[in-house]
Amino acid sequence: QVQLVESGGGLVQPGGSLRVSCAASGFTFSSYYMSWARQAPGKGLEWVSTINTGGGTTYYEDSVKGRFTISRDNAKNTLYLEMKNLKPEDTALYYCARVAGRFGVQWEFDHRGQGTQVTVSS
Repeated sequence: QVQLVESGGGLVQPGGSLRVSCAASGFTFSSYYMSWARQAPGKGLEWVSTINTGGGTTYYEDSVKGRFTISRDNAKNTLYLEMKNLKPEDTALYYCARVAGRFGVQWEFDHRGQGTQVTVSS
Protein backbone atom coordinates (compact mmCIF):
# COMPACT_ATOMS: atom_id res chain seq x y z
CA GLN A 1 0.00 0.00 0.00
CA VAL A 2 1.03 3.61 -0.51
CA GLN A 3 3.01 5.01 2.41
CA LEU A 4 4.34 8.54 2.81
CA VAL A 5 6.33 9.27 5.96
CA GLU A 6 7.44 12.81 6.70
CA SER A 7 10.30 13.75 9.00
CA GLY A 8 12.55 16.67 9.90
CA GLY A 9 10.09 19.11 11.41
CA GLY A 10 10.83 21.09 14.54
CA LEU A 11 11.05 24.44 16.25
CA VAL A 12 13.02 27.15 14.47
CA GLN A 13 13.47 30.86 15.05
CA PRO A 14 12.18 33.43 12.54
CA GLY A 15 14.69 33.79 9.73
CA GLY A 16 15.96 30.27 10.27
CA SER A 17 16.09 27.26 7.96
CA LEU A 18 14.81 23.72 8.03
CA ARG A 19 14.62 20.77 5.65
CA VAL A 20 11.78 18.28 5.81
CA SER A 21 11.81 14.92 4.05
CA CYS A 22 9.26 12.37 2.90
CA ALA A 23 10.04 8.69 2.43
CA ALA A 24 7.73 7.06 -0.10
CA SER A 25 6.95 3.38 -0.55
CA GLY A 26 4.32 1.09 -2.03
CA PHE A 27 4.25 2.69 -5.48
CA THR A 28 6.55 3.71 -8.33
CA PHE A 29 7.70 7.02 -6.88
CA SER A 30 9.42 8.20 -10.05
CA SER A 31 6.16 8.00 -12.01
CA TYR A 32 4.26 10.56 -9.95
CA TYR A 33 4.26 14.28 -9.47
CA MET A 34 4.63 14.98 -5.75
CA SER A 35 3.62 17.90 -3.58
CA TRP A 36 3.97 19.49 -0.20
CA ALA A 37 0.93 20.97 1.51
CA ARG A 38 0.46 22.46 4.96
CA GLN A 39 -2.27 23.06 7.49
CA ALA A 40 -2.03 25.76 10.11
CA PRO A 41 -4.07 25.56 13.33
CA GLY A 42 -7.71 26.35 12.63
CA LYS A 43 -7.20 26.61 8.87
CA GLY A 44 -7.72 24.40 5.85
CA LEU A 45 -5.13 22.48 3.85
CA GLU A 46 -2.94 24.83 1.77
CA TRP A 47 -0.91 23.73 -1.23
CA VAL A 48 2.76 24.75 -0.95
CA SER A 49 4.74 23.25 -3.83
CA THR A 50 4.76 20.56 -6.53
CA ILE A 51 7.54 18.84 -8.47
CA ASN A 52 7.28 16.86 -11.70
CA THR A 53 8.42 13.27 -12.11
CA GLY A 54 12.00 14.03 -13.15
CA GLY A 55 12.48 16.97 -10.79
CA GLY A 56 13.13 19.52 -13.53
CA THR A 57 9.89 21.47 -13.15
CA THR A 58 8.65 22.95 -9.90
CA TYR A 59 5.69 25.04 -8.81
CA TYR A 60 5.32 27.21 -5.71
CA GLU A 61 2.61 29.04 -3.85
CA ASP A 62 3.34 32.77 -4.03
CA SER A 63 4.09 33.28 -0.33
CA VAL A 64 6.94 30.73 -0.37
CA LYS A 65 8.54 31.57 -3.72
CA GLY A 66 12.21 32.39 -3.30
CA ARG A 67 12.27 30.91 0.22
CA PHE A 68 11.29 27.25 -0.26
CA THR A 69 12.83 24.70 -2.61
CA ILE A 70 11.23 21.37 -3.45
CA SER A 71 13.38 18.51 -4.73
CA ARG A 72 13.33 14.75 -5.07
CA ASP A 73 15.71 11.81 -5.22
CA ASN A 74 14.04 9.09 -7.27
CA ALA A 75 16.82 6.59 -6.47
CA LYS A 76 15.99 6.98 -2.78
CA ASN A 77 12.20 7.40 -3.19
CA THR A 78 12.45 10.58 -1.16
CA LEU A 79 10.91 14.03 -1.47
CA TYR A 80 12.40 17.12 0.18
CA LEU A 81 11.38 20.64 1.07
CA GLU A 82 14.16 23.07 1.94
CA MET A 83 12.78 26.10 3.80
CA LYS A 84 14.75 29.29 4.36
CA ASN A 85 13.96 32.66 5.93
CA LEU A 86 11.11 31.07 7.82
CA LYS A 87 8.35 33.28 9.17
CA PRO A 88 5.88 32.72 12.03
CA GLU A 89 3.11 32.40 9.44
CA ASP A 90 4.88 29.31 8.06
CA THR A 91 3.97 27.46 11.26
CA ALA A 92 1.91 24.44 10.25
CA LEU A 93 1.73 20.68 9.92
CA TYR A 94 3.53 19.91 6.65
CA TYR A 95 2.27 17.02 4.55
CA CYS A 96 3.84 15.13 1.69
CA ALA A 97 1.22 14.23 -0.93
CA ARG A 98 1.00 12.19 -4.11
CA VAL A 99 -0.57 14.17 -6.96
CA ALA A 100 -3.66 12.69 -8.60
CA GLY A 101 -4.09 15.49 -11.13
CA ARG A 102 -4.39 19.17 -11.75
CA PHE A 103 -7.68 20.89 -12.43
CA GLY A 104 -7.09 24.44 -13.53
CA VAL A 105 -4.81 25.88 -10.87
CA GLN A 106 -5.89 23.32 -8.24
CA TRP A 107 -3.66 20.35 -7.48
CA GLU A 108 -5.52 17.24 -6.32
CA PHE A 109 -3.98 14.58 -4.11
CA ASP A 110 -4.86 10.90 -3.68
CA HIS A 111 -2.55 10.07 -0.77
CA ARG A 112 -0.77 12.02 1.91
CA GLY A 113 1.29 11.25 4.98
CA GLN A 114 0.67 11.99 8.64
CA GLY A 115 2.61 15.22 8.54
CA THR A 116 5.56 16.78 10.35
CA GLN A 117 5.14 19.85 12.55
CA VAL A 118 7.08 23.01 11.74
CA THR A 119 6.90 25.78 14.33
CA VAL A 120 8.51 29.16 13.71
CA SER A 121 8.80 31.14 16.91
CA SER A 122 11.30 33.10 18.96
